[in-house]
This record gives sequence, structure tokens and C-alpha cells, in this order.
Amino acid sequence: MKYLVILGFVAILASLGSALFFMMNDGKDGKPKTSNMARALALRVGLSVLLFVCILVAWKMGWIQPTGIRPGQ
Repeated sequence: MKYLVILGFVAILASLGSALFFMMNDGKDGKPKTSNMARALALRVGLSVLLFVCILVAWKMGWIQPTGIRPGQ
């Protein structure tokens, strides 16, 4: 599960980086603007939601356990 979360974060950061690249380079040198940045940001949002749902499912199935401050102590 740890590797899945790390892979998810890397994919989210890569999508964010590609959106930055498209923001800086689209519409340059007389080229028309494309919707690549919007697609990359939409992909980032989708990956974030998917990662959150995967963590919730893993917690519900008992694959991961919460740690930290326990309630009532």
C-alpha cells in the first residue's frame, strides 16, 4: 500500500509539472493555444480523488491502520 501511495503522489506531481510546462509554452511563437494545461490539471484532480478513495478503501478493508493520537486519551 505504501508503494501505491508513493506512486500516486509521483503521478500527481508529474501531472502538475506537465501543466506548468504547457502553461509556459502554449501560445508561444505565434502557435495557437491548446487545452493541454486544462487536461493536465483535470488529470491531477482525478488522480488526487482516486488516491483518496484508494486510501479510504484500504482503511475500510483493514489493509492500513491509522496511527497517531488515539481518541479518548
